[in-house]
Amino acid sequence: MWNIDLTYREKLQPTFDRLYEKKALLHEARPLPQIALQKIQDALSVEWTYNSNSIEGNTLTLQETQLVLHEGITIKGKSLREHFEVKNHELALNHLYTLSNQNYQPNASDILDLHRYVLRSIEEDYAGRLRTGGVRISGANFIPPNARKVPDLLDELIEFVVENPLQLNAIELATVFHHKFVWIHPFFEGNGRTVRLVMNLLLLKVGFTPAIVLSTDRQKYYTALNAANKGNYFKLSLLMAQALERTMNIYTGSLPDNGMGFMEISSLVEEEKLPYGQEYISLLARQGKIDAYKEGRNWLTTKAAVFEYIKNRERKRVL
Repeated sequence: MWNIDLTYREKLQPTFDRLYEKKALLHEARPLPQIALQKIQDALSVEWTYNSNSIEGNTLTLQETQLVLHEGITIKGKSLREHFEVKNHELALNHLYTLSNQNYQPNASDILDLHRYVLRSIEEDYAGRLRTGGVRISGANFIPPNARKVPDLLDELIEFVVENPLQLNAIELATVFHHKFVWIHPFFEGNGRTVRLVMNLLLLKVGFTPAIVLSTDRQKYYTALNAANKGNYFKLSLLMAQALERTMNIYTGSLPDNGMGFMEISSLVEEEKLPYGQEYISLLARQGKIDAYKEGRNWLTTKAAVFEYIKNRERKRVL
């Protein structure tokens, strides 16, 4: 089960270091202004609900998701199930934030509770219960294990996260948990939404912000999971780190005098005298080589991030 190739670490170490620096910055700034903190959390909760549901096929838009959650509006032409998926995810998030405020340790009971919220009023027979039969995943390059093995495999995964025998950092640990959970596929339905909740619980409990996988990255996400099935965690780790960096930047950007200055790369190239063009800077962003994050389909970065990359590159040449 633990086929994990750690050779990706060298490529991603600068990104991990950057994320831990931002976590330290947030920690030093705490307590953050409550009003600002609540606004960010409310906005991210809507985004999290929209993107996680959209990845699984829910057709409600971001704006419609916000209307269902905050205004209690029923969207014409959308199914009752899709409305339940939105409200259920909100309930699961509320429970998750309650857990994250405690000295949390992963356990099967909480995972089942989160799954119960996800499928509430949709598939009551399956909600909060491990699967008892075989499943197949469309587009995946593997077949999930026999249902009889699921309870032990889930316990083994939880033990792995708690003991962390490979001494992975928190981002790596959440990424490995995410993949192995999908591989076990412990439920008939709701695996994706549940794992994206529990993965983020692991990040929140150590002081990170949530890593929200964007629906625009759906195909990249599935490709990365398939690569991880063969032990190659680079693509999945990069995707998770970039998802995390986006929300970390949102939080750090709310701090007074942060001076981050993130801009869409196309606008940045137009306004600043940079040694690289838009395509190359976008490539650096996608590869995780510069401090950048994604909004929808657009990448944002800073002038400082580009010049930091140049400085580090010149330093390596000297060495």
